[in-house]
Amino acid sequence: GCCARPTRYKASHAHARVTLIYKTKTEMQDNQWEPVVFNKKAPKAADARTNAQIAAARQTGGQVDTSKKFAAGGNAQRNAPQNAAKLENETEVFAHDAVSFDLKMAIMKGRQAKGMTQKDLAQQIAEKPSVINDYESGRAIPDNKILGKLERVLGVKLRGKKK
Repeated sequence: GCCARPTRYKASHAHARVTLIYKTKTEMQDNQWEPVVFNKKAPKAADARTNAQIAAARQTGGQVDTSKKFAAGGNAQRNAPQNAAKLENETEVFAHDAVSFDLKMAIMKGRQAKGMTQKDLAQQIAEKPSVINDYESGRAIPDNKILGKLERVLGVKLRGKKK
């Protein structure tokens, strides 16, 4: 009858075909079916994470370990650090040394005396023009390596004297 012939269904792709073959009633009577029972294992106390899981493990007679781990949950910021008061009372101002007025004027005058632009001077000492601009505007943090190059190119003493 109708159950014995294969039926074809179109799949999502044009080339793929799914073929389903139905068995006749006489073939189905030959199958021996055995019941399969799935049993859920009792929860182990070691796997328990929530209070409900721990309670279930206790009810089934599992062993429950309640030891607290060392510094468990230690990321909480509940306590202020011990040096908080010391940090709070700190009044000293920490700032980088900036280029002094005398130094920036010496660089500017030396560059202008040689008739160089900031870009020319930067190329001479193999630095970016922004470095020269920072030194001349007083924004730079003095670097002995750069100051040495500037002294050599400009022929002006820039280091050695303190403010």
